[in-house]
Amino acid sequence: MAKLLLEGHYSYLKKSVHDRAERRQGLEQKLQELQLPQEEQEEIRKEAESKETQYNRLRRMKISVEDFVTVKVIGRGAFGEVRLVRKKDDSQLYAMKILKKSEMYKKDQVAHVRAERDILALADNPWTVKLYFSFQDDVHLYLVMEYLPGGDMMTLLIKFDTFSEADTKFYMAEAVLAIESIHTLNCIHRDIKPDNFLFDNDGHLKLSDFGLCKSYMPTALKDGQDGVGSGELKSIAEDAAMTAQLPPAQIIAQRKADRRALAFSTVGTPDYMAPEVFARKGYSYECDWWALGVIMYEMLVGYPPFYAEDPMTTGKKILNWRLYLRFPEGTKISAEAKDLIKQLVCDPVNRLGGKNNPDIKSHPFFKGIEWDTIRSQKPPVVPQLKSEEDTANFDDFGEAAPVEMIINTKHGKSRKLREEDLPFVGYTFKRFDAVVKSDEAGRLSRASSAGVGGAEQLKSLFREEEK
Repeated sequence: MAKLLLEGHYSYLKKSVHDRAERRQGLEQKLQELQLPQEEQEEIRKEAESKETQYNRLRRMKISVEDFVTVKVIGRGAFGEVRLVRKKDDSQLYAMKILKKSEMYKKDQVAHVRAERDILALADNPWTVKLYFSFQDDVHLYLVMEYLPGGDMMTLLIKFDTFSEADTKFYMAEAVLAIESIHTLNCIHRDIKPDNFLFDNDGHLKLSDFGLCKSYMPTALKDGQDGVGSGELKSIAEDAAMTAQLPPAQIIAQRKADRRALAFSTVGTPDYMAPEVFARKGYSYECDWWALGVIMYEMLVGYPPFYAEDPMTTGKKILNWRLYLRFPEGTKISAEAKDLIKQLVCDPVNRLGGKNNPDIKSHPFFKGIEWDTIRSQKPPVVPQLKSEEDTANFDDFGEAAPVEMIINTKHGKSRKLREEDLPFVGYTFKRFDAVVKSDEAGRLSRASSAGVGGAEQLKSLFREEEK
């Protein structure tokens, strides 16, 4: 146990030193680009060093659920819930995921929840939801992330059924960049689906839910895990015949009803799972690109290509995808769109985006996409929000339990480390910009009570650089 604690501590210190060096390097690069006078450069360097000192001091301070005020519950699942919260000291809004440790153990989700925290702490780019704080108490784990008020892609699919090719092209391009951002971290997401693409307040995509992330190394699934047994594949054509005979409009209506049910389901759907994952064969990051092809098909057709009324039949269809990847007659889809889908929904060795065919951005379907500036372009749908606390794009989950009912033992209370605590050693995380911003808000609040001059002086001293 002592060894594990020491390893976690030194790993955290090593990452902190690396992050600080990266921030300094980024600052020096920006100073070179701006070509400021030497005196101004030195002043900015001093400010940056002051912030680093603040961060080193503040990151050692305890943080708990009592530092936040709940606005509303915006999600609820098998292992916990997600709340829109406001931090007391700086009034910033966040999405707080609260997970019950006992449920994590009971349902064998400990590794998944730890993986999610680790990936979120590592990721720092515009395409993934940003983690600001993570902490724990005796009973719960807490992930405090940026609040994305636009809801998710599944909500849009429920609302519109299908998208135009122009809208599909935009969302697919952003999804490509989001998936690439995870792959550059040497990770496979493994759970790419519409529910996990969230929209910020401008309508741009961000990827979320990293509980199933794995390292890049090809993974051989153990028997009985994430797969479909070979004995269940005997009557594929018979089981799938009923769905195949339905007209597209009826399938769309049926799928729409299923989408609403799945939003509240704890079981999920295999619709987006690649065949190599089902078959318990070795798989790598190509499985994420398969899922993206399935989503593209759903955007244009109105339902996934291997849709069936029950998950088992869906799995059988996926394993025999060559028999079931068909485009309904009368559906207007360009040759370029069909070709991209076929190059994503195919064998992994030939799959676009994979190691043998990596250049997905050059596909003709993406002609006209300005990859470097797409995040500054206007998305097809921009969320209409009445206020920063508007949760209209989320389902209503009723009243939130008061904080007193969440906490069992206050975070930070000393007690003997138990064996079940080991997976969560080093779980605490505080992102640099969130910690510094929070401290600045407190300083400015105190300074403003002494007069405008003091507040302006502090604003100048602790000003944030534009990102």
